[in-house]
Parts: sequence; C-alpha cells; structure tokens
Amino acid sequence: MNNKQEMTYPLGTRPGDGEALEVCDGVLWVRMPIPFKGLDYINLYLIEDDDGWTMVDSGYNSEEIKTLWVQIFDKYLKGKPVTRLICTHFHPDHMGLAGWVCEYWSIQLTMTFGEWTFGRMLYLESGGEVPDHLIEFNKKVGFTENMLNMVRKGGFSFFKNAVHNLPPSFIRIEDGQEISISGNSWRVIVGKGHSQEHACLYCEDKGVLISGDQVLPRITPHIGVYVSEPSANPLEKFLNSIDKLSSLPEETLVLPAHNDVFIGLHNQLIYYREHHAERLLRLKNACGSPKTAFDLLPILFERELSENNQRLAVAEGLAHCHYLVGTGELERITGADGVWRFQIAQNVKTAVA
Repeated sequence: MNNKQEMTYPLGTRPGDGEALEVCDGVLWVRMPIPFKGLDYINLYLIEDDDGWTMVDSGYNSEEIKTLWVQIFDKYLKGKPVTRLICTHFHPDHMGLAGWVCEYWSIQLTMTFGEWTFGRMLYLESGGEVPDHLIEFNKKVGFTENMLNMVRKGGFSFFKNAVHNLPPSFIRIEDGQEISISGNSWRVIVGKGHSQEHACLYCEDKGVLISGDQVLPRITPHIGVYVSEPSANPLEKFLNSIDKLSSLPEETLVLPAHNDVFIGLHNQLIYYREHHAERLLRLKNACGSPKTAFDLLPILFERELSENNQRLAVAEGLAHCHYLVGTGELERITGADGVWRFQIAQNVKTAVA
C-alpha cells in the first residue's frame, strides 16, 4: 500500500512570510521560518471568534518571527485582538514565543498540564554547563566520546534561548474538553509519544483537525527517549494515540504543524503503524547478540546521519527498543562498561529465529 500517493493537498498553495491563507471559513494558516534544517517552517493557525482570535502555537523565539506576527496582526485580524493562545506542546518551535504573545495581548497561555509543566521545568533548569547526569545518560546509551564532547560544548542553554520568558501560570485544557470558538465546538484530543500531553483540536462542524506534530504528512513524528525519563516507552503511547485519532472521519481536513494541509488522515495513521512495525522487526532480527542503541542506527536508518542527527536517532532507537522491552521481546542489560545493550529475551529466542 502506497499511502503517500493517496494523500491529497487540496489547497495547492502556501502562505508566504508575513501572510495568512484562509483554509476554511474563519481559520487562517500562517507559516513561520524556524532554524531546524529539514523542517525550515512551522505552520501556525488563527481561528476567528466573535470578539477576537484564538491562536494555535506561537513559533520559535526570534525577532524575525515577532516582526512577521505584528505584520499579520495588523493586516489580517480585522481590528480584533488575539484573546486566546493555545500551544499544542512544549517544543520551542510551538511554544517559543508564547510568553511574548501573552505579553503583547495581555492574555494567559492555554495548554495541557503535562506540556506546560514540562516546558516550564526545562525553561527553569536550562542554562550554564551541561549537568553530569546528562553526560552519564548519554554514556549509558552508547554515545561516542566525540559525541559526548559535542554535548559538553553545546552547553545547556538551548531551551532557554529558544523560548521567550515562559509564562509562570496558564489555563489548563484536558482530553475531551470542548472549546467554543464563534459558536463552533473544538474538541481537545490529547496524543502522546511525541511529547507528554500533546493537544490536537478537532472541529466536527468544520471537519478540521489541527494536529500539531502528532500527525504530519510526508514525515513521521519524532518519538524519542531522553534523560528526564530514561526508561520511558513513548512508542507504546504514540501507537495507542493512533487508535484515538482513527475514529475521526476519513475526509477530515488535517492542519499539521509542518508541510502542507492535507486530506488522508486514515492513510497516514496506517502508514505510521506499518512504519514502526517494520522498524521493530528489524530490531528483533538484529538483536541476536547484545547491541547498543548506537550500534542499531544502521539497522533503523538507511541514510547517512550527521553527528547531530545521530543524537536524535539514538533517542528514536531507544524508543523502539523500550517498546520491545515492554512486550517482553527484548531485554535491556547493563554491561561492565555501564552501557545499555539490548538483546532478544531468552523466552523468545526460538520464536524469532
């Protein structure tokens, strides 16, 4: 099944910098540049209300994006203010300018509890030298000495620099909650795996899903294991979230955070299942002898990876390994060198062979 060919992109165009494009009645699509090679832009959305606008995600913390937002505010908001900012999750391309938007319009940030608390924690602990516990975690997952040196040189201020003063308080939204905007109900659908409590917004009346990073065309969402939760199983959570989104109508217009507005939600969700199932099978076949997450990179990624991309890839590899540890098919062992290795669990060796 070639899911990619079955995706359709009904708009056939994109908004330019400092512009907004109406995707359906009362919903504007904005694109902002971001400093992430391969993604380059993030999609942000404005939903018209009776007395103002709801903004979904804010963009990365940069003077360029602030300037572009002011242009859009002046040109497209019909003289009405932004009255609500909803951030889908804590990643800095989504929440980076949340504090600035809230200050500009004198409003409070709206998010799920898990996303605000995690982002607030990272913001407060960011800064200074790389802490020892991060270096120790990266040693455990098999980072080379050269990669460890890159981590040390990179410092520990990335998140703080990428986020404008993060609001110290927020308005909580939860899974299943209905938000009324201009007489239409937008249901919060919380997905997990890519982040802690990622909020998607679905409007049945409009047939529209604002999917954030939970569902993307052309690429799969990043799912990784990191130092804050070293034994996490985010892939299990992500696959469970697919079940929730699969209940939406097939013809739903999906407004993602990256690439283009599309129709083909079910096909993309099926693709995600197939994609991860194939990766999990590769891992099982490769772990007849103990392997570190770093050893497994050529098994999971056919393309050559830069050292920076290797760090993200190791996090993804760990997510897949931990999924199989959770099903009892792999076991994680700690070697005499303190490095984690994964191998086929004793009770499934014969079955895999």
